[in-house]
Amino acid sequence: MWLSLKFFSWLVLIVGAIHCQAYVRHTFVFPGPALHVHQGDTIFVDVHNQGSFNITIHWHGVKQPRYPWSDGPEYITQCPIQPGGKFRQKIIFSTEVGTLWWHAHSEWWRATVHGAIIIHPKKGTKYPFPLPHAEVSIIFGEWWKQEILAVYNEAIFTGAAPNVSDAYTINGQPGVLYPCSKPDTFKLKVDHGKTYLLRLINSAVMDILFFAIAKHNVTVVGTDGSYTKPLESSYLTISPGQTIDVLLKANQKSDHYYMAARAYSAAPGVAYDNTTTTAILEYNGNYTPSSPPSLPNNLPFFNNTNASVSFTSSLRSLADKNHPVRPNGTRLATSVNNISFVNPYIDILQAYYGHINGVFGTNFPDFPTYLFNFTAEDLPLYLDTPRHGTKVKILKFNTTVELVFQGTTLVGGNDHPMHLHGYSFYVVGMGLGNFDKDKDPLRYNLVDPPFMNTIAVPLDGWTAIRFRANNPGVWFLHCHFDRHMTWGMDMAFVVKNGKGQKEHILPPPPDMPPC
Repeated sequence: MWLSLKFFSWLVLIVGAIHCQAYVRHTFVFPGPALHVHQGDTIFVDVHNQGSFNITIHWHGVKQPRYPWSDGPEYITQCPIQPGGKFRQKIIFSTEVGTLWWHAHSEWWRATVHGAIIIHPKKGTKYPFPLPHAEVSIIFGEWWKQEILAVYNEAIFTGAAPNVSDAYTINGQPGVLYPCSKPDTFKLKVDHGKTYLLRLINSAVMDILFFAIAKHNVTVVGTDGSYTKPLESSYLTISPGQTIDVLLKANQKSDHYYMAARAYSAAPGVAYDNTTTTAILEYNGNYTPSSPPSLPNNLPFFNNTNASVSFTSSLRSLADKNHPVRPNGTRLATSVNNISFVNPYIDILQAYYGHINGVFGTNFPDFPTYLFNFTAEDLPLYLDTPRHGTKVKILKFNTTVELVFQGTTLVGGNDHPMHLHGYSFYVVGMGLGNFDKDKDPLRYNLVDPPFMNTIAVPLDGWTAIRFRANNPGVWFLHCHFDRHMTWGMDMAFVVKNGKGQKEHILPPPPDMPPC
């Protein structure tokens, strides 16, 4: 399968022998085209940069076994595609199934450069839930009235937090609560009595979101390209970078109902976009709809940490004979550990593969440099100032790793949606307060933990994950709030080759973008 993406003027979609041209200005219409694949497929994507700025594209949640060259993060696995340049990216799907997404991974261009990845079950297999009547992608986004590059540059120049967005969006439209979007508000039309699979993607740059549908519950059946045990809920919490698959039963009175999303932001003193984006769930048939439609009355308030943690901690892996769980192993506890990441002048993968010295250090600490009461209200100012460096953690092939992400109250504290490239991981534990290395592991879920690639670390809390380092290469770990990533809340793992050729990094493609 081939996909040709051209940025930033026109989008041209080529899939197999089908040639579809979507003449869409990226500045005004997003999200971009969806990729449809089957589990285990390998595809090639030609990325053409016809714009005026550098760009890279990341395939969020795709593990890319033994092939980090197409992963996409700028200066981690590649140098950016320069204006007028192109790069053919080989995308290798393996165990992923369900919904993932692709997005720009340079500066903050992913605000408008993104789209869905739909991974259908292998041919001859089926969903572990009843076949839905239809499938619909729901992509949440953020919109600024000024160019996103101007927002980024101002934040870099001032060193302060960026301007909050002017709107959230559902499939590119803010909805009827904004003055500019009423005629084009996204409408999901359904037949009474039928079930729909909604593929939810949070492409927002700055915020975790709550989402609900008026007078309807949904059933979670997957997250981050992996199936889950069914979880019925009246609302969802979805972090930037996260995907959630839900079943919606059209079982209410035929009418129009609002679908709505707004920010979850519990950090004191941190500005956020306090608007609400809407779409309309519209039943087919002859009737007089309510005017206005019903709004969800179960959408949590913006600072409801308990609601956010309760939803996320309720997710469970499917954990049946066809989807086994293997979370056990040894433990490495770490956070960003007082090191603010600095992008190197060439990408880390090129330096590692080519044995180029002086690009990165290998002494990323396993434990925090300073141990203190991480969630105390008043902390000394010297803890606010990190060291700067380009540090990686070297892992031997097939090492079993546990990471404990500990949130702190430094500079006010915040939730942090952490994303690991090249892997999915088991979320074995989560809690509020300081992690207790003696007591908290006793409460780990080692039976059916959710299998994810992006997980929120709660405000003044912790999250523990486990993964097996069986994918050689350089893999980025970062907060998916773009402002936090820009400020240095990231690091990289270098996973060494194993013993046999099938445990070695594959060679690079011939057209890697030059540095």
